[in-house]
Amino acid sequence: MPPSSALGKRDGGDGILAALSLSQVAAHGREAATRAKKLLRSTGKAAWIAGTTFLVLVVPLIIEMDREQQLNDLELQQQTLLGGPPAPIK
Repeated sequence: MPPSSALGKRDGGDGILAALSLSQVAAHGREAATRAKKLLRSTGKAAWIAGTTFLVLVVPLIIEMDREQQLNDLELQQQTLLGGPPAPIK
């Protein structure tokens, strides 16, 4: 059995894995992976900002608009029950 330092070497040259890891294809792959990580990180941050903004600004607005609509419906119902003229629909 050959010594462990000779494993993966052919004719005194570098091993195949060493040659592949130094190739331009591998360099481009590593660069693409780094860019993908950065893109995912920035996309996550943007999603967090958008979600938080929606919760802080839009949800209370929707709740208030719903309350206003319920109040208008209640007033219309009371006017109808009391026999007054129906209010014009806005």
